Amino acid sequence: MFATQSAAAYAKVGIETNVTTANPHQLVLMLFDGALLAINSAAISMSNGDVAAKGSSISKAIEIVTFGLKASLDSESGGDLAIRLGSLYDYVCQRLFFANTNNNEAALTEVSTLLTELREAWAQIGQQVQDSQMQAG
Repeated sequence: MFATQSAAAYAKVGIETNVTTANPHQLVLMLFDGALLAINSAAISMSNGDVAAKGSSISKAIEIVTFGLKASLDSESGGDLAIRLGSLYDYVCQRLFFANTNNNEAALTEVSTLLTELREAWAQIGQQVQDSQMQAG
């Protein structure tokens, strides 16, 4: 029991350290990772018939998408892309809600695939920016 609590406390400190030292691009990647982890946990809980854990994980994913990813969009700078991403995040939340209320694993898979593709694209953008900064520097 103590080891589990210690490991959880250590992990929390590691996450908090990463958040305080991350740049905005890395923070968005962390949001994607958190949402994907919550969705994966929901799928496992769904398979195990653990309704409470499934609901908790899906709620966490919805919060990350809504109050993290969607809230970080800048419609002034991002224009049409930000508006489209906002709509996609709304769709993701609707599918997560559907997955929760209908025990629909296919909806979780769909959302996980969408968020994974967005995460990969975001990571590539970050790498391209970093590469161009190194060439300019």
